Amino acid sequence: MELKRTSHAVYDTKYHLVWAPKYRKWILRGDIQNRVKEIFEEIAENHDFEIDTLEVAEDRVHIFLSFPPRKSISKVVGMLKSISASVIFKEHPEVKKELWGGEFWEDGYFLRTVGDKVTADVIRKYIKYHREQEKSPKQLKLF
Repeated sequence: MELKRTSHAVYDTKYHLVWAPKYRKWILRGDIQNRVKEIFEEIAENHDFEIDTLEVAEDRVHIFLSFPPRKSISKVVGMLKSISASVIFKEHPEVKKELWGGEFWEDGYFLRTVGDKVTADVIRKYIKYHREQEKSPKQLKLF
C-alpha cells in the first residue's frame, strides 16, 4: 500500500473509470486517440492526479487513477471530459460533423474503486485484456 500525503490528508485511493464518446461513436482513432491520451496526462499533471493505467480505445476510455480526497469523483470526471472535449473540438473541428449534438462524451460513466476482491492487479489485467481484444477480436462461443 502506497500512502500519499497532502497538507491535511494521508490517503491511498484508486479509481477505475470508463466512459464513451457521445452516441458510442468509434471516433477515438489516430490523431484524436493520441491527443486524448496527451490531454488526460496534462490534466493529471496539472491537478495532482496520478494515472496508473490509461487506454483510449476507439469507442471508450479506461482510466485507472488516484487523486487527493479533496476532489470529488464527479469533479475529476467532469474535468477530464470537459477539458478534453474543448481541446478536441478546437483542434479537430471535423469531429463536430460526426457528433451532431455538440457534445463529445456521453453523460454517464462507470466507476469502481479498488477493494479486497477487485485489486489493482485485477483492474490492470482487465484494461490490458480490452486493449488486446481491440487488436484481435474473437467470436464469442455460446455453446
